[in-house]
Amino acid sequence: MSHPLYNALIRTHHITSRKKVAKLKAAASNCHVYALLRYGGCPGIMYCQGSETGVKDWVANVQRLRYKDFQLVKKPSGKEADDSGVEDRVAYGKLEEVESVKGFGARMEGLGVWRWWRKGMGYAGDD
Repeated sequence: MSHPLYNALIRTHHITSRKKVAKLKAAASNCHVYALLRYGGCPGIMYCQGSETGVKDWVANVQRLRYKDFQLVKKPSGKEADDSGVEDRVAYGKLEEVESVKGFGARMEGLGVWRWWRKGMGYAGDD
């Protein structure tokens, strides 16, 4: 991808509807973004990265699904990567699921946005 990457972070009460997850998968494909979600209990967490338009469109798709306690904790903006410089290769147009917050955090670390994610989730203050 030659254009700058954007990302966004969403918190919800929980993500348990397979029907909604199928819609999120379709939206990831249509918007050509990489999306990650924590499926199962509380809290529901969703991360998305891709082009500015793709990320904004994917977030709009999520909002239309009317999740309980929907919070756009990190609005779509230019991706701020951690200093580590480590970044996993991601498949755009795909949605990945993890079942634990710990697993989600590990993916965030792999994507180079662990600190950004921790701030968005309220686990860490502004340094």
